Amino acid sequence: MARALWRVVEQRGIAHASVREVAQEAGISHGAVQHYFATREEMLVFAMDFASEQTSLRVAEGVGELGNPPHPRDMLRVMLTEMLPLHPDARATSRMSAAYVLEALHNANIHTHARDGLTHGRDLIEQIVRQAITDGYISPDRDPATETNLLLTLTGLTPLIELSVIEPQEAAGGAHLHHRCQSSSSASASASASASASASASGPRSSGLRASKLPPRPSPRARRSPGR
Repeated sequence: MARALWRVVEQRGIAHASVREVAQEAGISHGAVQHYFATREEMLVFAMDFASEQTSLRVAEGVGELGNPPHPRDMLRVMLTEMLPLHPDARATSRMSAAYVLEALHNANIHTHARDGLTHGRDLIEQIVRQAITDGYISPDRDPATETNLLLTLTGLTPLIELSVIEPQEAAGGAHLHHRCQSSSSASASASASASASASASGPRSSGLRASKLPPRPSPRARRSPGR
C-alpha cells in the first residue's frame, strides 16, 4: 500500500493521494485500505515512515560495502547521494518526501512528525561530522553544525534534477567532490593543514571537508594584493 501511494504521488501528485485512489492503484478494495488507515493522514504518515525505512536500509547496505572502519568521506557520500533522486527507489522516496513536506505546512500533526524525522536525519550526519573532526579528517576549527548544514545544501539539487536542469550524474559528482576528506596519514594531514592555512589567509574558506590532494600553492611572485 505504501508503494501504491508513492506511485500515486509520483504520477498524479499529492492532491490525488486519497484512500480511494491508493486502493485502486494497489488493486485492493477501499474497505481493505480503511481497515489499516482510518484517515488519509494516517496513510501519509505510514508511507513516509516506510520511505524513510527504505532509505535507511539502502544507506546501511552502501555503508556495509565500505572498508572497516568506513572512511567518513565515503559514509557521507552514501548518505547524501541516497537523499537525491538518482535512481528509481530514491526518486520515489524523494518525491514522496517533497509532497509530505508540503502537506506538513498545513497539518500540525504531520508537521511535528516530519520535523522530528528530518531532525533525526540531520543529527545522524552531524554525528559523523563531529567524529570526523575528532579523528582529524576535518580541521578542528570547523563548527560541526555549520559543516553539517553546508553538506545538506546538496539536497537542494533535487528540484534541479527533477526538472532536468542538471543531469543525475552531475549531482552525484558534485556530492562526491563536495565532501572529500583528507588522508589519515600524518604526512597528508600536515600538508593539508598547511595548504588550508594559506587558503584561509588569501581567500574564502572551503566547506571544511578537506581533500587529500590539494592544488599547488602559488609562488609569492605570482600573488598580488587586491589593490595592485
